[in-house]
Amino acid sequence: MPLAASDHALLFDMDGVLIDNTSYQARAFQLLFRELGLDTKALPLLRRLNGMPATNILKTVFRHPVPEKDLKQYADRREFLYRVLYWDKRREMPGLTTFLDAARAAGFKLALGTGSASETITYIIDHLDLRRHFDVVVGKDDVDRGKPHADTFTVAARQLGIPPERCVVFEDAILGEQAAYKAGMRCIAVASTLKPAQFQAPMTVIQDFTRLTPNLVLTLLEAHPKVPKPSKELAGRQYMHL
Repeated sequence: MPLAASDHALLFDMDGVLIDNTSYQARAFQLLFRELGLDTKALPLLRRLNGMPATNILKTVFRHPVPEKDLKQYADRREFLYRVLYWDKRREMPGLTTFLDAARAAGFKLALGTGSASETITYIIDHLDLRRHFDVVVGKDDVDRGKPHADTFTVAARQLGIPPERCVVFEDAILGEQAAYKAGMRCIAVASTLKPAQFQAPMTVIQDFTRLTPNLVLTLLEAHPKVPKPSKELAGRQYMHL
């Protein structure tokens, strides 16, 4: 019996999936590092740790403990720099709205699952008029633990009323892909930042949404009935001190 879209849900990360913004995130981090006198290279850092809250990312660049209040202050400063840099550049990923409309028409439930705080989510999805597409929006403020933990996607699926094995996560980051597998979900990777070979085991890898259709998603689900187990090697690699 063919799969029905109405029995399934699509869960989308925000940064690098709904929008192609990693280069602007990296530039904001780089400016912050310069202010702090750090020589860390931001883009390689984000390729490893994208998906984690900014304060957690910042913890990896110091070789000594930093108080949480200072990390929060640095993260706020990075967010300000990012918004200034990205203000006039906010654009949805090519083909996104067309695909979201088609997915909803086919019967899929749709959710946004991101590590960003509510004000950052608003800065992107309300400016781009994307909130109307999602049945559920889950962000940093809605979970106890962000990615690579499964909480973001688990909470979204629970709110949608769809079991994990019937959820597909769209992710551009290795940690996000690992979170999907920990949640018992399958994944479609978006290669906006990483090369396809850097992901573990997505059902497919897309550059954007221009060629993706709801029927193709169902075909992929039928072709990949098992959820991959998260890779201990990949997960461990992400936490190496940089």
